Amino acid sequence: MAEYRIEELAAACGGELHARSENSIVRYLLTDSRKFSFPAESLFVAIRGERNDGHNYINDLYRQQIRNFIVSSIPGDADSYTGANFIVAENTLLALQKIAAMHRNSFYLPVIGITGSNGKTILKEWIYQLLHKDRIIARSPKSYNSQVGVPLSVWQLRIHHELAVFEAGISRPGEMEFLEPIIKPGIGIITNIGQAHQEHFTDLEHKLAEKLRLFNNSETLIYCSDHSLIDRYIRQNGTFNGKRLFTWAVSGDADLKIIKTGRIGNTTKIDGVFRGDECCINIPFTDRASIENSIHAWALMLFLGYSCSYISENMKDLAPVAMRLEQKQGINNCTIINDSYNSDPGSLEIAMDLLSQQSQHQNKTIVLSDMFGTGKRSEELYSEIGALLGREKIKRFIGIGKSIGMVRSFLEGRYEFYESTEDFIRNFNPGSYDNEAILLKGSRQFGFERISRLLEEKVHVTTLEINLDNLVQNYNYFKTKLKPETRIMAVVKAFSYGSGSYQIASVLAYNLVDYLAVAFTDEGVNLRRAGITQPVMVMNPEPHGYPGMTDHLLEPEIYGFRGLEGFIEHLQKWGINDYPVHIKLDTGMNRLGFSVSETQELIKILSTCRNIRVRSLFSHLAAADDPEHDSFTREQISKFGSVSDEISGALGYPVLRHILNSAGTERFPEAQFDMVRLGIGLYGISALKDNKLACVNTFKSNISQIRIVQAGQTIGYSRAYKTAGESVIAIVPVGYADGLDRRLGNGKGRMVVNGITVPIVGNICMDMCMIDVTGVGAKEGDEVIVFGEDYSIADIAKKLSTIPYEVFTNISGRVKRIYIRE
Repeated sequence: MAEYRIEELAAACGGELHARSENSIVRYLLTDSRKFSFPAESLFVAIRGERNDGHNYINDLYRQQIRNFIVSSIPGDADSYTGANFIVAENTLLALQKIAAMHRNSFYLPVIGITGSNGKTILKEWIYQLLHKDRIIARSPKSYNSQVGVPLSVWQLRIHHELAVFEAGISRPGEMEFLEPIIKPGIGIITNIGQAHQEHFTDLEHKLAEKLRLFNNSETLIYCSDHSLIDRYIRQNGTFNGKRLFTWAVSGDADLKIIKTGRIGNTTKIDGVFRGDECCINIPFTDRASIENSIHAWALMLFLGYSCSYISENMKDLAPVAMRLEQKQGINNCTIINDSYNSDPGSLEIAMDLLSQQSQHQNKTIVLSDMFGTGKRSEELYSEIGALLGREKIKRFIGIGKSIGMVRSFLEGRYEFYESTEDFIRNFNPGSYDNEAILLKGSRQFGFERISRLLEEKVHVTTLEINLDNLVQNYNYFKTKLKPETRIMAVVKAFSYGSGSYQIASVLAYNLVDYLAVAFTDEGVNLRRAGITQPVMVMNPEPHGYPGMTDHLLEPEIYGFRGLEGFIEHLQKWGINDYPVHIKLDTGMNRLGFSVSETQELIKILSTCRNIRVRSLFSHLAAADDPEHDSFTREQISKFGSVSDEISGALGYPVLRHILNSAGTERFPEAQFDMVRLGIGLYGISALKDNKLACVNTFKSNISQIRIVQAGQTIGYSRAYKTAGESVIAIVPVGYADGLDRRLGNGKGRMVVNGITVPIVGNICMDMCMIDVTGVGAKEGDEVIVFGEDYSIADIAKKLSTIPYEVFTNISGRVKRIYIRE
């Protein structure tokens, strides 16, 4: 782990240190105020960008325990930041880069630098896949290749690394000269040169020259000499005289000569000649981009001295790299491919290649916006796009923007054009999309996520109304039970107990909740995609969800050695170190968690593994809501205290501890440790007889129809209910498919109409039920309360011999959630 004193970092970046806390140690660099796990050891770099200013978040970060900052000016109320250290630098981005360059200079190892217009991230990941078996490799996380991403990538270098692979991208002239001393590659690979981010360069050669600055001090350069512009520039530019040029080519002479490429099912066989000997590789991909990337990796391995047989054996196992194309299930059995990251013809071609592979759908639709920043004249740009579109068999093309209509002459199928996303949304007809693959390819400013959200629209008269003011009131009630320094983790698993994960998480985040917890990785990913930035613990991490977890900085609960070893293996595979985890201890629940007898073995792994860093130790109370078991609850608390003391003492760094749930917080506040976990209590369910919590959720519907039923007639399926006299029966469109338990039929359950409690009669149906409103004066359209303030969810749970958790979480996803504030 990188570890520097704040004084060293100030000296490295040439900044002026204003220290209020001596001997502060920094292990983590932070540029995104939403993403951090170890505040006390982090240094936040306040960068001013075109759309945002990091200085605006200093106060919030300080409140979340960040104490080290790089700023361009000290806050006016600096005296209020007790214990904070400020490094003042005129250019904070440059300060970050200088710090990363200083860190890089302390390592002497082979470094591979990758640049080019496309393929950088995939090539980097494939190089890692091919080489990590016999080398410990550091590499850029995901696509960290920008002016900020490169320093953060290089900061990951550790003394145990034997090789590093970093990618670098630029969008303006002069940027690469700042990245070169940070990466300092000995081996360089340029993948290709294309039109992406062309607007700030005079022509392709100008952009190529700027990208190749990354390799000014490299010893070796690897590239495809079929790219005539790249080959000519390198060979004619004196900067590259004396460097080892290792090339591959299809049409010309090269170190690696490609002589044949052929598709075999879902694989591609590539034959070549190297040093006079024939060799070949098979890759599990068929698209053009993958073929080019794989040959770059092949050339690198040959240069590094790997045998042809070793390369061939490993190439066949290349795995796909999750990139910017998002594929998901859509309405009416459609598949949606969402790509709003790049907006240039090259990335469109890649996305269309994936679209063409959706063999489960015969029909294909493309929704495409105007493109910006390519550096091309409109006529030239849209002629190129039109030519791409004309190559594919597209059922329908939808263009959004003022210029995209220029492709009209190239289209053969159906086409529609709209001036804006709003115009498209106004005319959107979900019924016109059926069993087809749909590519959404939009520049960011068009906000195509709104189009994606249309696919999830739910319309149902039965609703769950969530009072966010009452939720906040309950949150603040629990805060009164806690010490000022005690943190709160809000549990928003199971769709926030049926209330809607994002909306609940959002209001809690606004009220500065410290942590969120979800059950599964998908829930956490959805929160991240919705813009939630609070730390998130995943309580049931599954191996197939590990990539999504680390991609979205979600923190797993680890409760056994199998899960611990599996997650460490995932982190090692992707070159990730110091990843935050939460260790669960079993103190008597006998469900999940490390037992007391496993403590020493656990300590041994936690204290020696570089890939993980314990964020918290916690346990689960079995019966905190039941006074009958208070002695057992106290035993659990005592056991947790002693075991967590032992583990945290062995780790030698600060670790959060928590054991109290909602009931425990109300009944055992003396055991709050460093944090408490609030779940059902936020929604108004109290462990105390004197319930001071507010009702949050109201499950309601309307009367669809009213019928007069004569005495002795039966109602509903199986004729299970017979009227005793003439009755007024109301039909309510809520059934067991909505979450209304079928056992509540035939007089057992109740609902509220016009303030009067009335019985449910007959068997509850899938989509509706019947209630007896005789004497109530009800009419069609009147509101019906299934549960709420006047008829509580606790009452329903009692009738069903269950708990409110089950009733909450059984409410169907088709029930529309409505969020209100008074």
